[in-house]
Amino acid sequence: MPNHPHPSGYLAFEEHRLANGLRVILQEDHTSAVICLNIAYHVGSKNEDLSRRGFAHLFEHLLFDGSAHVPRGKFDEYITQAGGHDNAYTTEDKTNYYEVLPSNQLDLALWLESDRMLKFAASEIGLATQKQVVKEEKRERYDNTPYGSLSIRMNRLAYKQYPYWWAVIGDMETIDAATLLDVRAFFERFYVPENAVLVLAGDFDPPQALEQIRYYFESIPNLPQHIIQPPFNDPDIVEERREVIESEPVPLPAVFYAYRIPPEGSKEYLALDLLTDILSSGESSRLYRRLVYELQIASEVAAYVDGREMPGLLYVYAIQREPNGSTEALETALEDVLAHVVREGVTEHELQKAKNKVEARTIGSRLTAQGKADQLAHAAVFFNDAGRVNQILNQYVQITCEDVRQAAARYLRSSNRCTVLYHTGEQTVAAEEVS
Repeated sequence: MPNHPHPSGYLAFEEHRLANGLRVILQEDHTSAVICLNIAYHVGSKNEDLSRRGFAHLFEHLLFDGSAHVPRGKFDEYITQAGGHDNAYTTEDKTNYYEVLPSNQLDLALWLESDRMLKFAASEIGLATQKQVVKEEKRERYDNTPYGSLSIRMNRLAYKQYPYWWAVIGDMETIDAATLLDVRAFFERFYVPENAVLVLAGDFDPPQALEQIRYYFESIPNLPQHIIQPPFNDPDIVEERREVIESEPVPLPAVFYAYRIPPEGSKEYLALDLLTDILSSGESSRLYRRLVYELQIASEVAAYVDGREMPGLLYVYAIQREPNGSTEALETALEDVLAHVVREGVTEHELQKAKNKVEARTIGSRLTAQGKADQLAHAAVFFNDAGRVNQILNQYVQITCEDVRQAAARYLRSSNRCTVLYHTGEQTVAAEEVS
């Protein structure tokens, strides 16, 4: 990754703010006759009340059920019939909606999204339907999938006060408890122009598109009360927090570590992000070489950052090769690899490879209108600065081997670690036979 601007990944854009507070970002690109309309709301699971966990994600589902002038079940149908596709996702920090359509269908996208923002239109039958959809999603992704409970368990270990401790998808009881009045209050507080960023990327004429956006969105009233994100108030992790799981059916024993790390975008976060590539990206990575190739005790290893607006997590994990394999052996090997990084650091060659991979991923994700829109919306919501998309690669360039070593020494220590161990029935049998 050279130390200069990256014209191949540079995103030229213009930014406007409507009279009602809605931020508008226009990224013109005539490479193909496609547009992506992306609307990101600065609301996620961390903005929910304790008794209404899962509201942000449930509301995401509700917005596809119908709006003021769009009948139930018709939103996706209109998009599909126009030759496009749409989706949404919710995180701890934001909720993002997007439509990808032929460029001559911009009016359709603007009408659909503005109608969702215009006024609350959920119905009792829609709420009941989406509750069941969300509950089934939770069963499928979390309750009935091997290691599916990991993120829920790890968040509850890593955060004791801050609302990151609960799952984005919520709990069965809080999903069931949601009323239409609750949902309306959530909409009226967070789904307002001032709390949203609209990004349009692709094949359009900026002056004309801005005029169309004003037509559809500028008359939507804004909330007079400014929304303040909850400040991070969780105490530091000062000793390891562990949980051993023996009651869930998993095919192989596994060790999962999570370390509390700084918010996304900070210098130490970037250094740790690069380190996860050095640890686990490819067969030449440190974890793969040690646990899979040399010791032959793991079938799978990985490290990755779970970046958040507030302090997030860095995961390191290993899954055994054998059903009765030892989690102690995995832990010893993982700790040896991490201790070596803290003691000896990483090489210039390793760091350069990691930077090259970050550059390839970042620029590769900007090849589509959808990818460009998503990155611009994310930067605007998280950092209040869409221009960060054109700074981030050079920020990675500046990270040194010593930056990586120091970040590892500060955060990848056992006293800052949360550990979840999954044991299998075979392990119990093997232990009984030994005793």
